[in-house]
Amino acid sequence: MPVPAPPDPYAGGTREGPGSGQGERGAPAPGAWYGGGPEAPREHPAPAQYGGNGAAPKTPAPQAEPRPQSRPGPQAPPAAQGPPAPQAPPAPQAPPPMPDRPPSVSPPQAERQTQPRSAPYGDEPAAAAPPVQAPAQTAGHTSGPDDGELIRRTLDEIEPRADAATAYFYALLFVQQPELRELFPASMDSQRDRLFKALLTAVRLSDEADALSEYLAGLGRGHRKYGTLPDHYPAVGECLLGALAQYAPKTWGPETEQAWVRAYTTISQVMIDAAAEDAERAPAWWNAEVVSHELRTSEIAVITVRPDQPYSFLAGQYTSVETPWWPRVWRHYSFASSPRSDGLLTFHVKAVPTGWVSSALVNRARPGDVLRLGPPAGSMTVDHATDSGMLCVGGGTGIAPIRALVEDVVEHGRSRPVEVFYGARSDHDLYDLDTMMRLEREHRWLSVRPVVASPPGSAFANALAGQLPDAVRQYGPWSAYDGYLSGPAGMIRSGVDALVASGVPAERIRHDSLAELILSGERTPG
Repeated sequence: MPVPAPPDPYAGGTREGPGSGQGERGAPAPGAWYGGGPEAPREHPAPAQYGGNGAAPKTPAPQAEPRPQSRPGPQAPPAAQGPPAPQAPPAPQAPPPMPDRPPSVSPPQAERQTQPRSAPYGDEPAAAAPPVQAPAQTAGHTSGPDDGELIRRTLDEIEPRADAATAYFYALLFVQQPELRELFPASMDSQRDRLFKALLTAVRLSDEADALSEYLAGLGRGHRKYGTLPDHYPAVGECLLGALAQYAPKTWGPETEQAWVRAYTTISQVMIDAAAEDAERAPAWWNAEVVSHELRTSEIAVITVRPDQPYSFLAGQYTSVETPWWPRVWRHYSFASSPRSDGLLTFHVKAVPTGWVSSALVNRARPGDVLRLGPPAGSMTVDHATDSGMLCVGGGTGIAPIRALVEDVVEHGRSRPVEVFYGARSDHDLYDLDTMMRLEREHRWLSVRPVVASPPGSAFANALAGQLPDAVRQYGPWSAYDGYLSGPAGMIRSGVDALVASGVPAERIRHDSLAELILSGERTPG
């Protein structure tokens, strides 16, 4: 049972719906960004409006532990054999500066010049990654625990000290490979728990080969925008093993070490191959100019951007966004419409407390500013091969991908019952209800029910009072429907329970909070 080491330190994080989330990557040189003046790397939150002090992180650098000389360290696996496999292009350590305003015809960036593109990204679906196979045992290994069991034991021992072990890993990495530091955000606060969470996610998916392969391939493709190269994997693996040996002394030994080496080599191969294949089809990132910025409430903005190259996606998916004010810090936002003929993309963003990117997008971004977008991701999409009803539950800005799904059904012209439950804390937070009610008036197969947690007396006459999961149960059963959930992780968890209790089989419930649910124990393998 292979476990990725290291998994994407940027993957995961909470999203409002999949509407907002977390992730980081390599940044342009200080001073290269516009919309706020030169900005050197700094600790969050530096600007006065974020309430920070601008102090830089001071992590004591550990001394590298002597490593056994007989152990073969993790090697960067070669690209898959067979037909000439595309190689990951030699991307720069830091992406080039973003322009203040994109020209009418944007010249290709350095990385794009080395990436032949047979079609715009998404014109054909990316090939699925082959199922991950358990790494073979070393010669002579005929008894004792298998690799998966050895890896689980290591993680069980390290879990109580996961924060310290992860901090040690990053400090060791930056001491031994200082050139890799610029690929990470200035502040490492949000990084510390992601490594261990991603390890746990992979371990708990280890019995689901297809899901694990998809998870790892997504990490490999996502790493491209950070400037990650195949040559980086051995250094990262060596430091990971050093941290594991330091913080799991009871379970660590030659046999366990070899299990981790085999797992890491297998996992990195999946990620490298996925990145190489993706490089044949798409740029690592897109520049996107803000063309519209509409404040719906004091905390929520509807932002529309124009990407500099064709950007194909599916309704219900999300992407990662980087702003010029917080280099190397990426957050996830769902597309708030189905693909448009004019190529514009719209996002619903809520400024959350201490939210670096969300606060900048809501309070600082203006038309003309340039953002960066990662590739589209997510599997909460419409299955147009079936006529099953769709039960769509969106909380807060999680209504954005739900609206996109409804528009997708409209555009395909195939009527099917669609029931939407739109939840918010108060009627004031139902910022997109007018649009949803207009869609309901135009299409008889669509029903929209707003739900507010505040006491009765909502300004909307048809609003239901109470919690969103309770309202879903009240109007069930829903056994003839496919479920779609979008919102904060807590709402997703309670929503899954409500849908299952209302008759929707778990395998017909779609959302994009897989890692969060696995880690909370809400989803188990099989």
